[in-house]
Amino acid sequence: MTKIFGQELSKRRIIGKLTAKKADKYDLYQLSVQSPEPDIDFLSRIYRKARGKKAKHFREDFCGTCLLTATWINQGKDYTAESYDIDPEPLKWGYENNLKPLGKSASRAVQCQADVREPSIIKPDVRCAQNFSYWIFKKRREMLIYFKNCRNDLAKKGIFVIDIHGGPEAITYMEEETELEHGFSYVWDQVEFWPVTSEAKMKIHFRFEDGSELKNAFTYSWRVWTIPELTELLHEAGFKRVDCYWEGTAEDGESGNGVFKVTRKGTNDLSWVAYLVAIK
Repeated sequence: MTKIFGQELSKRRIIGKLTAKKADKYDLYQLSVQSPEPDIDFLSRIYRKARGKKAKHFREDFCGTCLLTATWINQGKDYTAESYDIDPEPLKWGYENNLKPLGKSASRAVQCQADVREPSIIKPDVRCAQNFSYWIFKKRREMLIYFKNCRNDLAKKGIFVIDIHGGPEAITYMEEETELEHGFSYVWDQVEFWPVTSEAKMKIHFRFEDGSELKNAFTYSWRVWTIPELTELLHEAGFKRVDCYWEGTAEDGESGNGVFKVTRKGTNDLSWVAYLVAIK
């Protein structure tokens, strides 16, 4: 099993049986959704593949609790990062629980409570927007402006990386519950979808062994974008090349295996996850 930085931090804070009243929603989110070490390994690998050297300065858009930022700077003293989010609550939580525990290393990360369309302090080698957070931009013009800002903001040999999910299940009213080993279940709830605009409302709930539930812990109002739409926008924004990294299938044939490789076609799965890597 992959050792995940965020899970190790969270395990130290979980004492006794979890209940809806006792649990911390940010802890639960990190345990359920995020896999920072594999993500940072992927970002570092594709940068080396594209540029033939190590990436040093990193920017995390829609950073929330800054878990990727903390994991990035934890690689060594040469690694620096910036993290951007407009919500002060997860930024404060992220400092106390993800950055502060790193001690002096935390000084190599800068948290910015700001719109992600704001420029970086230092031009990043790698900039990313994870967990489909950039889907908050619902209009084509909004997304194009964001992508142009990202392209112009990168270092000379920088790359921009976003993740995306899709498939028939991505636009279906559904509630998917996943039982985790930490004494709770993660519930992904696709509440609404409007075909005319591709807008959707998604929610995250958490359920516990005592029968209690933390409902609507997180709520998202998004547009469900497609790979061709985003690829065309990235090219229009000025990126020279856009590669799609597709996740392989696990042995059970029903889930992803966490291994992403470049593809031009993909597979017509009910649900899939991919990355778009835009080269400046």
